[in-house]
Amino acid sequence: MGRVIVIGSINVDQVALVEERPKPGETVLAIGHRQLAGGKGANQAIAAARAGADVLMVGRVGDDSGGAAYLRRLAAHGIDVRHVQVSTERPTGTAFITVDETRENTIVVVPGANSEVGADWPENFPALTAQDVVVLQLEIPLPTVIRAADLAHEAGARVVINVAPYAELPPATLALADPIVANEHEAMALADSGAGVGSLLMTLGPNGAVWDGIGAPAHDVPGGLVIDTTGAGDAFVGALAAALAGGADHAGAVQAALAAGSEAVSYAGAQPDAALGPEWMSAGAAPADLAESNEGERFA
Repeated sequence: MGRVIVIGSINVDQVALVEERPKPGETVLAIGHRQLAGGKGANQAIAAARAGADVLMVGRVGDDSGGAAYLRRLAAHGIDVRHVQVSTERPTGTAFITVDETRENTIVVVPGANSEVGADWPENFPALTAQDVVVLQLEIPLPTVIRAADLAHEAGARVVINVAPYAELPPATLALADPIVANEHEAMALADSGAGVGSLLMTLGPNGAVWDGIGAPAHDVPGGLVIDTTGAGDAFVGALAAALAGGADHAGAVQAALAAGSEAVSYAGAQPDAALGPEWMSAGAAPADLAESNEGERFA
């Protein structure tokens, strides 16, 4: 049985809930503020750990309170954080998110320490085995993704690339992935790019998933239990990697991934219990506001 090695982003999401988003030049008072765990890399690491995998996280945080809180969170989930470096130059990656009562939002992302991931490779790249599954996404520099895929392939590890948020990767890098995981929009962008794909697993939301032409239906979720769909994609990828590391075949891995994705729509945010600080930090708002506003969709 192998490990899941997730190489990716770690973000602290600063969410302000407002009645109306400010117009240019306008200042508004927030109803509440919440600090949440985010970043696709860390989301997928948490999901893999929840699925029972032995998980190692590779990333960077800043030398700040958000980074320290996130390291404690990852470790509390049993994730090996020895390869999460602490930057002395940049703060922990941060997303500044404003959500209004109509569920509309604005987001500004400051990559921060995420932009340094891979700066000390290959010297400090984790030792891998042929049983390991290396998971990559595109919220870290693309040269880092390319180098990580090469190093993982050289070690004989399985490479899984989630092409989100979408960006073009060299055909040689895409060819190393088994599979590439993409939603419908990302799969269309891949097709439009003309890049050849050796193995493609396309997620279809409530319509399930298709891996190299073989479909699997989504797990049913009663409508009343759906809070938001934010965590579904990352939960899918993390659980998929955990199943593959455990020796599952394509069908078994997809079923495990679909089950995790279905569970993820029942909680708000990109991770379960994602708070990295007090819940809502202003009077007049409560944690229920998060679910009612479906604010978790902002972290997809």
